Amino acid sequence: MKKAIGMLSVLLLVFLMVSCGTTQADIDNEFRGVYDKYQGDIILDGAQTYTVAQGDTLSKIANHRYGAGHGYFFPLIMLASSNVVLDPDLIEPGMQLTIPDLQANLDNPTARGKIKLFLLDIAGIYERKGDDPRSVRLKEELTKLSESL
Repeated sequence: MKKAIGMLSVLLLVFLMVSCGTTQADIDNEFRGVYDKYQGDIILDGAQTYTVAQGDTLSKIANHRYGAGHGYFFPLIMLASSNVVLDPDLIEPGMQLTIPDLQANLDNPTARGKIKLFLLDIAGIYERKGDDPRSVRLKEELTKLSESL
């Protein structure tokens, strides 16, 4: 009997730990909220379209379109493509992305200020995504990029 109660206690603890964790649905809702908050705050004049290919990541696309060293501007593509991209880690070949003109957005003080805040909000989502090295690195890099604007 004690063994059964002990096992049930362990199972209950595991269940509580899993159920209290951040789920993909939670993350998706956070991304939706951030997109809704900043929708319309970036300049889309001169934006281009890009079709995601096998092996692409938003960082790779940003580096290719915005120049080497600009991969952490991938959230700008997320925001412009929010009708297609929900979670940047879940893009798929064939998706049609909108690539805003980075320089036009950075040259406009209002758009630049909104991008600064948007990057911080996305960094916060990565912080809640987990303690895996990639999420931690993205949170840190997006925060640094925001602070540099």
